[in-house]
Amino acid sequence: MRRLLAILIPGLLLLTACGGGEPAAPEPTSQSAGETAKLDSLKLTDNGEKKAPGVEFTKPLDVKDPTIKVVKEGDGDRVKANQVADISIVAFNGKDGSTVEDTFAKDPEKLELNDDLKSGSAVIYNAFVGAKVGSHLALAVPGKAASAQGGDAQPSQLLVIKILAAKDAPKVLDKPEGDAVTPPAGLPTVKENDKGVPVISVDGVAAPTALISQDLIKGKGQAIKETDTVTVNYVGVALAGGKVFDSSFDSGKKATFPLNGVIKGWTQGLSGKTVGSRVLLVIPKALAYPDATAASGQPVGDLVFVVDILGVK
Repeated sequence: MRRLLAILIPGLLLLTACGGGEPAAPEPTSQSAGETAKLDSLKLTDNGEKKAPGVEFTKPLDVKDPTIKVVKEGDGDRVKANQVADISIVAFNGKDGSTVEDTFAKDPEKLELNDDLKSGSAVIYNAFVGAKVGSHLALAVPGKAASAQGGDAQPSQLLVIKILAAKDAPKVLDKPEGDAVTPPAGLPTVKENDKGVPVISVDGVAAPTALISQDLIKGKGQAIKETDTVTVNYVGVALAGGKVFDSSFDSGKKATFPLNGVIKGWTQGLSGKTVGSRVLLVIPKALAYPDATAASGQPVGDLVFVVDILGVK
């Protein structure tokens, strides 16, 4: 299922990051921004739970800058920095008012009000931080001109967003936490170097006939599902030769991604594991990059990973 924020937010980050300078610190109440007078005609009609409100606005709606404001205030607690907001969205074509997408009947979208959003899009961040749970925000997204390559022009869009809930973001660990587990013989061995980075040895390890997912540290946190988004550190080596081909430790930055958006060996091997765990994955080629070649830029053959599961959302 396509998620509306995943489509629109990246473009908004580009638009709103061009103003330069540091974003303003959020005030105790939501901050409006942009051409807010163009949203004065907006009227909402409540249609009940899990249903988008009726929306009326003067058409065509055309804005040059991202524009946002609270159009109907809720009666819940104010949303705080570093929380995760549950939201539902209905989007309209600003030119003719037709509905582009409606997520109200689906599971809520998640919007993390973290430093990445604050530095990338102060407009969005400052509107949500300080708004009350239950509020409806209107967000007008500028359209796009036709491209020189023949791409069609896109009209402005109007999003009406309801804040359903807000809660503190789940804690992300700095390193695995839990009980050490002694793995069975015959698997790759793992030691830490003086910087705490896992070092994998594959000497004498036979090619796997099936996926192997072995806890090295058993964490005591939440069990993860394949539909979750996880935050991890990891090291990956080729079973043939043991050469490292990828490591989040090299960048010094944890990796965050949806578990169902990676290779099958990760999705299957990490589902059900718990936050705080360090997991050894021995992945047959068929569950890694089955079509990889030396020229493809992807690792070839059976792979071995050590994955530290540090957070889930």
